[in-house]
Amino acid sequence: MAHATDPPAPEPAHGGEPGPAPRTPDDAAVRSHVTLCVNGVHHDLDLDHRVTLLDALREHLDLTGAKKGCDHGQCGACTVLVDGRRANGCLLLAVAVDGCEITTVEGLADPGGALHPLQRAFIDHDAFQCGYCTPGQLCSAVGALREAAAGHPSHATADTPPAGSGPAVLSAEEIRERLSGNLCRCGAYPAIVGAVADASADAAATRTGADVIA
Repeated sequence: MAHATDPPAPEPAHGGEPGPAPRTPDDAAVRSHVTLCVNGVHHDLDLDHRVTLLDALREHLDLTGAKKGCDHGQCGACTVLVDGRRANGCLLLAVAVDGCEITTVEGLADPGGALHPLQRAFIDHDAFQCGYCTPGQLCSAVGALREAAAGHPSHATADTPPAGSGPAVLSAEEIRERLSGNLCRCGAYPAIVGAVADASADAAATRTGADVIA
């Protein structure tokens, strides 16, 4: 039964189907328009303030590469790049990254479809078993190589950084430290470390498909 305080019923759209429900004052309190640039494509979304970046990608944009693992920021399966820096999608609210550039595993390859150097290295080293954590591992590795190339130290970095510029060729110890936020329950770590070590010598390993578009 309708009450006097209920919002007005939506007007039928063309074809007799009901249109979108009008926003109410309560909606305005819990929802916002959010603009995301994901893998080089702009999206305007109307989201509940409680929607995480991970759920916005998976449930609203059908980008299911980033995986929901622990949903507590502990396994790294949901890792994506936010303005070029790696982040756990399950720990970020979508409204908090309004206007940001997001790169998911779907955006690593170049627009022509050529695999990213890290994707090729993972295949060459057979660096996955079930593969569930692989999208997060790949995005995290791109972010880690960017951080190393920019001179960001880790707990395993030597006191005297290597001279010169260009791609940062990382030791196995550095790779394990920098990717310690990503868990692989299959135990494929040796192959993952080998793949990242090979790709770290390639300057293109820090790029994404969105970078190529730009």
